[in-house]
Amino acid sequence: MLHSTVKMSFDGYALGGVSVGEEREEADIVVSEIVPLMPADKPRYLMGVGLPSQLLHGISAGVDMFDCVLPTRMARNGTLFTSTGRLNITNSAYSDDPKPLDESCQCFTCRKFSRAYLAHLYRTGEPGVLGLLSIHNLAYYQSLVEGAREAIAAGKFSAWKAGIESNWMNESQNV
Repeated sequence: MLHSTVKMSFDGYALGGVSVGEEREEADIVVSEIVPLMPADKPRYLMGVGLPSQLLHGISAGVDMFDCVLPTRMARNGTLFTSTGRLNITNSAYSDDPKPLDESCQCFTCRKFSRAYLAHLYRTGEPGVLGLLSIHNLAYYQSLVEGAREAIAAGKFSAWKAGIESNWMNESQNV
């Protein structure tokens, strides 16, 4: 079927349905096999995948664009993505933590608020905290993709990706 759509020369090509219940490894295989068959001179769009590792896998396969509600949904549930892995603001360890969510992040939330304050706002049900946490997650994703773009331009994507993934593995993913 992909061959037929390639012959039609669409303005871009999308791949979806690979994040709706199947095992992660299966989805990665589908992405790795299908995306290279899409025309490289047209935008290649992977729909509905949202974990940072899924974005990096997609970029490795040649994906140009993504969309997903995951960064804001996870933020609303207290889970933040950081340069060292996931952080769950509901963890009691953050009740007195004066550090920002991610010390390497320059988003509004990280520049202005501590983990302790954000944890307090979340625990007390302050609705504004959901926006602050979403701002951080979206800034993290933007930074991740900007880093990927720079690494690709420098011809160092594989090494850069390995470094990012190593940072995630060296720290707790579920703090």
